[in-house]
Amino acid sequence: MPDLTTLSRPEPIATAEKPALVGLSREELAEALVAIGVPAAQTRMRIAQLWHWIYVRGATDFGAMTSMSKALRADLDRHYTVGRPEIVSEQVSEDGTRKWLFRFPSRGAGRPVEVETVYIPEEGRGTLCLSSQVGCTLACTFCHTGTQKLVRNLTAGEIVGQVMMARDRLGDYPGLTATDGAAVPETGRLVSNIVMMGMGEPLYNFDNVKQALLIASDGEGIGLSRRRITLSTSGVVPMIPRTGEETGVMLAISLHAVRDDLRDELVPLNRKYPLAQLLEACRTYPGISNARRITFEYVMLKGVNDSLAEARDLVRLLKGMPAKINLIPFNPWPGTAYECSDWDQIERFADVVNRAGYASPIRTPRGRDILAACGQLKSESERLKIRERMALEAMIAG
Repeated sequence: MPDLTTLSRPEPIATAEKPALVGLSREELAEALVAIGVPAAQTRMRIAQLWHWIYVRGATDFGAMTSMSKALRADLDRHYTVGRPEIVSEQVSEDGTRKWLFRFPSRGAGRPVEVETVYIPEEGRGTLCLSSQVGCTLACTFCHTGTQKLVRNLTAGEIVGQVMMARDRLGDYPGLTATDGAAVPETGRLVSNIVMMGMGEPLYNFDNVKQALLIASDGEGIGLSRRRITLSTSGVVPMIPRTGEETGVMLAISLHAVRDDLRDELVPLNRKYPLAQLLEACRTYPGISNARRITFEYVMLKGVNDSLAEARDLVRLLKGMPAKINLIPFNPWPGTAYECSDWDQIERFADVVNRAGYASPIRTPRGRDILAACGQLKSESERLKIRERMALEAMIAG
């Protein structure tokens, strides 16, 4: 279907003129309020009001925040924004999956940057797949995003902004309805689950991702259960304990191979943090239990990692660990040399894992027709060289 519309301290989303309050912690909101003359004694009350209007009601301008005085709303509007990312394009798959291309300010990249965000509606839940970086440094050979060089990290506000914009478009705030009859779950919240599985490696942008996920799980705001938030990593071992301790979200590991030599090829990060180190970090992940299992993602590549011997090795590798194995049929993208395993082979592989006592669902490919499936996300953002950036700025200046 065609387009419907054509590791630093967290920073707010910003327009050319004003910074945004979306993505700020309560402490940062207090600083922002004091900076425009709000008495320190009032900040706690004002923060509660802003938090409610921004994250519960989905207000997109200060004028709607009627529990605050007109004078304060005017002051806020002069200095800040509750803006959203710009939508460059919105695509809808034949299966109801939505993919947005969002645009953010350059922040040193030389030109505005773009990321993709995907919404997957299912019976009883709606999952939002968020990006954490523009591009990626990991260069996993089966992943389309890996062919795009890293441009920059997203800020906490830009990560939360993806959630806000998706909820706007889906009608997931009081008084809103879904745009153009969007496919949504029949019951419950429209955005009920978040997965950090979009563009980028979340643990290479830990501070911003952490702040965004704490906002998403805050009970007085967006209010998603931490058991409905999953962070997926390719295996940045030193950051895995901090993820459990400081965010409390579910963990997913982008595994894809059971031998170091093959994983070195598929996931080059394995050369730095090999399987033994990665699995030890998983076994000691804070809060791991049968109720909080680690998900291991395993993309099925024909003739590469899909033999029954590898299925048995996978079971031995994870023995004794509370785990679930998601088998992901490879989603092709332009220029890839890999093929998806035959469906019969995927089912045989799953049967070996299931008989060993591990849940091993085969992930139904979603949004393939709009390149929205797992491993297919990529934007055209590129970091400008200094000379190109100077030329662009000179052109803008006239």
